[in-house]
Amino acid sequence: MVAETAVAAVMAELTQLEDPKVRAVNERHGDDHGVNLSKLRAVAKKLKTQQELARDLWRTEDTAARLLAMLICRPKAFDGDELDAMLREARSPKVHDWLVNYVVKKNPHSEELRVAWLADADPVVASAGWALTSERVTKQPGALDLPGLLDVIEAQMKDAPDRLQWAMNHCLAQIGIDHAEYRTRAIDIGERLEVLKDYPTSAGCTSPFAPVWIAEMVRRQPAS
Repeated sequence: MVAETAVAAVMAELTQLEDPKVRAVNERHGDDHGVNLSKLRAVAKKLKTQQELARDLWRTEDTAARLLAMLICRPKAFDGDELDAMLREARSPKVHDWLVNYVVKKNPHSEELRVAWLADADPVVASAGWALTSERVTKQPGALDLPGLLDVIEAQMKDAPDRLQWAMNHCLAQIGIDHAEYRTRAIDIGERLEVLKDYPTSAGCTSPFAPVWIAEMVRRQPAS
């Protein structure tokens, strides 16, 4: 009863924070919630870390509640099977992104999940594997087969579904940025495939087109 009361109270607060204008903007990006993220973070700060409440909020299937759950959970408390199930339920782009970046990356099962998801037939699940791989490219490239990753990207990225294509492109750019020995090949793949070449980019922002992205990030690197 206490758990049910806590969930009901949180859901009531999220309902009060619902803003039709925020929802309209989010829905254009595939996210079905209308809560300003700064206000959501304020709710999380008030609740502090509560793992069981986080699990209960996730079970509501409500997008705002799931985002809040990831802000108050203990990332290391989930087992691998639980995270795998959560990812397959997380069809909202923002929930998917936060789950990978705020929870899975901090979990001890992240590497085994990365390997499994990378080979998954579901492109949304596979995109999570590529997102985790991009993290490894930068922070722990040791055991990664970077030429092999470039082979896969070269063969599959052009025709991949949007979310998977975006994640593969990020990995391509990260290889080119962080590993000078593969930079020329990464740029060449990007130039030939032309993925995201015409993506609209706001003034002051870097294009996600890999050759441009790589060049700009390398330019910003301190001289050795």
